[in-house]
Amino acid sequence: MTDDTGGWFADLDPDDTTAAAERVASGSADAPDDWPARAVEAGYAADADDYYARLRAATIAATEAAVTERETADDQQLVHAVRAMADCERTANELAERVAEWGKSRYGEGGSGVGYARRIADGDVGDPDESDTSGDGGDRALRSLAERVVDVAGEADDLRAYIERTAPAVAPNLSMLAGPVLAARLISLSGGLEPLAKQPSGTVQVLGAEDALFAHLRGGAPSPKHGIIFTHEYVSGTRREERGSAARALAGKLSIAARIDHYSGDRRPDLQRELDERIERIRSRGGDQ
Repeated sequence: MTDDTGGWFADLDPDDTTAAAERVASGSADAPDDWPARAVEAGYAADADDYYARLRAATIAATEAAVTERETADDQQLVHAVRAMADCERTANELAERVAEWGKSRYGEGGSGVGYARRIADGDVGDPDESDTSGDGGDRALRSLAERVVDVAGEADDLRAYIERTAPAVAPNLSMLAGPVLAARLISLSGGLEPLAKQPSGTVQVLGAEDALFAHLRGGAPSPKHGIIFTHEYVSGTRREERGSAARALAGKLSIAARIDHYSGDRRPDLQRELDERIERIRSRGGDQ
């Protein structure tokens, strides 16, 4: 709202809501003013009520544009992909357990996981040539369910491949240090790359361990040393006594990487070297080889 002749609505077509929304999104004012009166003077509105009606339409349009821009941003696409992958993995594993229970009761041959479901779907469990001898259609239903399990697991694999291709372009330094999938999960847990970049390293360290953290804050539970970054080899592969130090070192570098990715996008190979050296010192003092 910096225009001295009429504010954000100066020279605007009263019926051009898109242009008004752009002014709302980009405008500012150094001091309060009687904006309805100035809008009437500038010919933008017939009266104060008309001004507020047009302002409401412009602010709604500006908000919708901002939401659309955010949702189509590369980091948000990555968030959707990693959440979809997690849903597919969870669904496939839950259904695979059901298939395993059903398969053992029907064929007497046990198994577990998606691999067992794939064997049933491929006809390697039971006798496909003598299926449904009981006449109840159970074999056909079980194999159909097993096929769905295999399909959902395959979709999870496809989403993982997409994430591994996309994450290094969205967050090159974070993906370098954490790996593409863990990088995407950290971005997802934070709600985007920008929120992650604004998190202190201590928060990054325990992302994914919110339940344990809240239990600690309520009292009676130890403070979590790490969240989802435990899946990184630098944490899980370090002896238990030194995992807290390893998690702090990793979280610190991940925080720096996220900030660089968000604010500049430059790839910094030295981050990996510095992290490697830090973890090596931590493991050496703890007796890890």
